Amino acid sequence: MQLQPESEPDPRPVLVVDLGGQYSQLIARRVREARVFSELVSHRATVEELRRKNPIALILSGGPASVYADDAPRIDPAIFELGIPTLGICYGAQLLALELGGRVDRTNHSEFGRTELKASGGRLFAALPDEQTVWMSHRDTVVAPPTGATVVAESEHTPVAAFEDEERGLYGVQFHPEVVHTPHGQEVLKNFLYEVAGATPTWTPAAVIEEQVERIRAEVGTERVLCALSGGVDSAVAALLVHKAVGDQLTCVFVDHGLLRKGEAEQVVETFDGVFHVPLVHVQAQERFLAKLAGVTDPETKRKIIGEEFIRVFEDEARSIGNPPWLVQGTLYSDVIESGGTDGVAETIKSHHNVGGLPDDMTMKLVEPLRLLFKDEVRRVGEELGMPEKMVWRQPFPGPGLAIRIIGDVTEERLVTLREADSILQEEVRRAGLYRELWQSFCVLPAIRSVGVQGDSRTYGYPIAIRAVTSEDAMTADWARLPYDLIDLVSSRIINEIPAVNRVVLDVTSKPPATIEWE
Repeated sequence: MQLQPESEPDPRPVLVVDLGGQYSQLIARRVREARVFSELVSHRATVEELRRKNPIALILSGGPASVYADDAPRIDPAIFELGIPTLGICYGAQLLALELGGRVDRTNHSEFGRTELKASGGRLFAALPDEQTVWMSHRDTVVAPPTGATVVAESEHTPVAAFEDEERGLYGVQFHPEVVHTPHGQEVLKNFLYEVAGATPTWTPAAVIEEQVERIRAEVGTERVLCALSGGVDSAVAALLVHKAVGDQLTCVFVDHGLLRKGEAEQVVETFDGVFHVPLVHVQAQERFLAKLAGVTDPETKRKIIGEEFIRVFEDEARSIGNPPWLVQGTLYSDVIESGGTDGVAETIKSHHNVGGLPDDMTMKLVEPLRLLFKDEVRRVGEELGMPEKMVWRQPFPGPGLAIRIIGDVTEERLVTLREADSILQEEVRRAGLYRELWQSFCVLPAIRSVGVQGDSRTYGYPIAIRAVTSEDAMTADWARLPYDLIDLVSSRIINEIPAVNRVVLDVTSKPPATIEWE
């Protein structure tokens, strides 16, 4: 199907009904990767709630439960009477079968992992190989499809691996098309989205920008807006979207607490003030934060001090420019939803927005231009807006900054040492072409000293720990197998270029049991 970038974005979403599966968010992301807008909704949503959203299609997610369990997630059967094209995945397919005249049994053969599938026609498998590898994860099995449905695929131990009822628009697959272990899975989803549901692939960064600019203008009107820049990609993209919408009604406040990496504060100022000409207040509060952190070693106390001091500085600046009524916040879609567990989508919004720690009694109204976007979509919007590559693809960085990568008391000397070591690591990781393959890569400075020998003299210097991980979402992470030559080069440069350091170690712990950050 040809993309049509000039088309208006389809206002009708694909609703992914979360039945408690671990891949519910991933399904929503895969739909968006097909350039179709999707939303995640709870299985407790009523027929009326779904109808009001006017979906172009429904996808029922997998789930951890047996359809026969007492607490198994269910949906209102009246949803199947809406006439909306519906695809059930794994548990979702079993639920379709159970509710609509089919049969689901617990057989003697579970299927977990890669499985060979044989397709026999059907719209979901159009233009795909009849024999293909898919990823299964189930104990219960559909042994008879819903009344009126046709079996279109099977595996060795699953007689109904996929079924279709074209007349009623009901489709089910026992496997997981959303995971990378199903090589043709995205094509199966596209067949459902484009050919069955008639969705058009118009959910693009340019379309997102256009839609958000219109919404922000309608929401804010002629009132003034304030944005707290952190140096991260979320607040930066949110600020540029708002500036594109309302221009100089926006003022950005960048509180430089002196805990960023080498060159980052200068990059923020240059990008927003020099390139995009966004009204920017650069508050240089390095000494203020260092004074508050003096002698503090407990990581939670550090976080609390930095958060509270940020609020004080931000409030001072807000008052100095007349307390604008609107505040830009970089809330992401992953902040709005939490998937997994039998309850499915959470009803509440998580509190870890990137503005961080703003007081509950603030009366400012929120502008949240990224509220519908996942992290990867935020990056693509940033690229479309012309943000520098280094800022768009900046790895996640903690709000308290280098203060929690110094294990112990935070001093100016230790900050300089850690900043230089981290700069060397980042430079060499980028030169090796690995930066965007890693979720995070950084240095840690434990505030201890170890004995070393350099030349004819004994030294007593700091160790530097290298931490590099791969991850999809930071919920779990694996330590990155960096090339030995790269580790050797980084270690040699740190030792030779930073006199205060005489030892470099490599953190080879995954999450769990460790967290990604040391504090």
